[in-house]
Amino acid sequence: MADEVLIETRGRVRLITLNRPEAKNAVNNALGEALVAAIAELDADTGLTAGVLTGAGGGFSAGMDLKAFAKEGPPASFGRFLRDGSAKPLIAAVEGFALAGGLEMALTCDLIVAARGVKLGIPEVNKGLFAAGGGLFRLPARVPYGVAMEMALTSDPISAEQAHELGLVARLAEPGQAAEVAFELAERIARNAPLAVAVSKQVIRQSQGLTENEAWKLQAPLAARVFGSEDAKEGPRAFAEKRAPNWTGR
Repeated sequence: MADEVLIETRGRVRLITLNRPEAKNAVNNALGEALVAAIAELDADTGLTAGVLTGAGGGFSAGMDLKAFAKEGPPASFGRFLRDGSAKPLIAAVEGFALAGGLEMALTCDLIVAARGVKLGIPEVNKGLFAAGGGLFRLPARVPYGVAMEMALTSDPISAEQAHELGLVARLAEPGQAAEVAFELAERIARNAPLAVAVSKQVIRQSQGLTENEAWKLQAPLAARVFGSEDAKEGPRAFAEKRAPNWTGR
């Protein structure tokens, strides 16, 4: 794995750390490619159930590297991550700030853990740009319309405490503890059957905006896959035998 991303594994959880602290973990082509590769490894490893995404140096990410953008253009790999995210649950652990594409990275994750005092915002309009990495439609799906509109049009951030009250941040942490709190949450997720967890994420994500009839159609083939899996047999068997289940993800 490239030096732009650091990897640590604890049990069934993978920690992915953006490692450009000298540039506030802003994303250039090299970091974008390393991030996409790290997510691909997370999704491909049957021994992993969930991931945590964080940043080195006391900050999450300032988004796209504007100096690199001026020389190289937008990092295509970064766009792929913002569009596709991960198949497995991914938790953003935010220290310091998550601004512009940094907040959009956090919104690509399924849950956000943020340290108290963190600033979250999409200030692209004050640079002559706009939040084109999913922020303009993902943010109003997680906070009230008026809050999202004000953040987008004024470029002013909100605090982690405000974001927690609004439901954007799932859990607050003390400064310096966001990754540990995110790990605890990821480890709680990882105690469950990995296939069932991944499909639960998929249904919640893909059913947004669907009618109930459309959601039932979306869910039907996924239910057949999970309910016919080895893990679906292992769960009741472990319960009956009063032991911890041995999940295989199959």
